[in-house]
Amino acid sequence: MVCAAAALALTGCSSGDDGKAAEPTDETTVSVTVSDTPSSPVPSSLAPSSSGTSGSASPPASGSVPAPASPTPVPVTGPDQKLVTMTVTGGFAGVNRQVVLRGDGTVRTTDSGESAVRRTTAAQFTTLRTLLGDPALADVPAFAIDMGSADKFQYTLQFDGRTVMTDRSTDAPALDRLIGALEKWLPTH
Repeated sequence: MVCAAAALALTGCSSGDDGKAAEPTDETTVSVTVSDTPSSPVPSSLAPSSSGTSGSASPPASGSVPAPASPTPVPVTGPDQKLVTMTVTGGFAGVNRQVVLRGDGTVRTTDSGESAVRRTTAAQFTTLRTLLGDPALADVPAFAIDMGSADKFQYTLQFDGRTVMTDRSTDAPALDRLIGALEKWLPTH
């Protein structure tokens, strides 16, 4: 009986509800040698792993996608450094607003010719710098504007030595998160 259960476990089969053998599964297969000697723990090299392979970890199969890098806050080189500048223009009313995040943690906003400077908290500054450090921003195209739409806001962002223009009509989650966080600093009317 024990040998039959071991054989079923080794082949990935199980007994079905109707008493017939069930179809094999693609679950982990473990090679075991059965002997008359007392049982001992299965060596770790033969133990099943969560990845479905036995033995030590192997490199990912070709064609597999590595896990995305997690965002880290962009470094600050000085208090006068402009980490990001976002200009919002257009819309039905023809707005022209700007947000600038500086290396000293201040945010300068300009709207209809009026300027204001506010200071971020340490947590807000880290959050904004982390959004700027998202590796997915490298994949955002420099120009993504729907030319068939006249009344959308256009966002021009300058950061990390590049300029990105968008009206948020394309799917760019990392850029949308950054824009959303910067928009919160704009004055509301």
